Amino acid sequence: MMKKRSAVMMSSVMLMSVVLAACGGNNNTASNNTQNGSAGNAASGEVKTVKIFQFKTEIVEGLNELKVEFEKEYPNIKLDIQTVGGGADYAAALKTKFASGDAPDIFSNGGYAEMALWADKLEDLSDQPWVKDLIPLAAEPMTKDGKTYGMPMNLEGIGFVYNKDLFAKAGITETPKTITELEEAAKKLQAIDVIPFGNAYQEWWLLGIQGISVAFAQQDNVDEFINGLNAGTSSIVGNEKFKDWSNLLNLTVKYGQKNPLTTDANTHLAMFANGETAMMQEGNWAQTLVDGITPDMNIGMFPMPINDDAAMNDKLSVGVPANLVVNKDSGSKEEAKTFLNWLVTSDMGKEYIVKKWKFIPALSTIPATPEDIGLLGADVWNYVKEGKVYGLQASKFPDGVTQEFASSIQQLIAGKVDEAGWEKSMQAAWDKLKK
Repeated sequence: MMKKRSAVMMSSVMLMSVVLAACGGNNNTASNNTQNGSAGNAASGEVKTVKIFQFKTEIVEGLNELKVEFEKEYPNIKLDIQTVGGGADYAAALKTKFASGDAPDIFSNGGYAEMALWADKLEDLSDQPWVKDLIPLAAEPMTKDGKTYGMPMNLEGIGFVYNKDLFAKAGITETPKTITELEEAAKKLQAIDVIPFGNAYQEWWLLGIQGISVAFAQQDNVDEFINGLNAGTSSIVGNEKFKDWSNLLNLTVKYGQKNPLTTDANTHLAMFANGETAMMQEGNWAQTLVDGITPDMNIGMFPMPINDDAAMNDKLSVGVPANLVVNKDSGSKEEAKTFLNWLVTSDMGKEYIVKKWKFIPALSTIPATPEDIGLLGADVWNYVKEGKVYGLQASKFPDGVTQEFASSIQQLIAGKVDEAGWEKSMQAAWDKLKK
């Protein structure tokens, strides 16, 4: 898998260079309107509503602002935007929507196993004009048999976000690349009366989706390992990388704030932005959230080291957090496609993607600079440029297992199980939910 991903990354880097070097893009044109079917609706005077159901809470304000501008340009299309995220169970909420007859026209999908789970509801988007501009790494999760079934919203990196000024004050001159170096850094931060880690371990997604991804990503061949878990030929129990990951978890608890299991993401963000903690497990989406508390904070991001293999650890988890897909049974699917196309081709849509949301674009036609995407985005981009990345793995897991993983991890943090018992609990969760 890693050899394959390396090849993909080389292509990705070449195209991402275009992203940062490009100086413009396709403007909205009348041809886009006609191509996507909205011109006919305008002529007839019929008004269609596109229901959007997504989970990225940090873009809600921007989406509502874009809604106003889009509806000005397309008066015969109304957007109904609903968001379930921030710790809520989006997957369960989406299933409820479909079961109750209130299915959305556009919804979020993580790709891979999640794409397979919803395959009978996904419109083939291969003929859409933006598909040819997708960066290969971003296209991968929603591509099957040469067909594209979703629009990736962006690329995101996950690791430790850190306060550069506190690191400098503590005498930490380089970001840690091993777990030993990480503990040494934590001790130096404690020595200047700074809490090294702010841990939002109340949040199931932070543990069961993002954090544990590293233990999977560092397998010799992650896809073979996951296939083996499904076939019963590989196991979490006794796996060295899961032992390593539990050591990292224990380290963050040892050098973290009190009561991590009752600390939510808003609290750990506030603690970090106020300078109470020096590190937190987060992604580059935290840029806008930190900026909202402490503008112009000197921050960065580095990978989460789980052992003392510096080369293995010096790779950041990067992937597509969400894809926007179209419900193939929707009565407004052409209007839904119109909005998706407008989002990534209009000047306003592209500006919001990189400047307001600080997204690393998933399309080569959306220009971005480090100044646009923020310090965290720039660090992620540097890892992408250098080909030092692992893919995010949670979209390959069985449906529902991320919540079970989080519960098992929280029990380990609470001391209700030991490391061996935790591994057995994780394996049992997979075995229960695998297809």
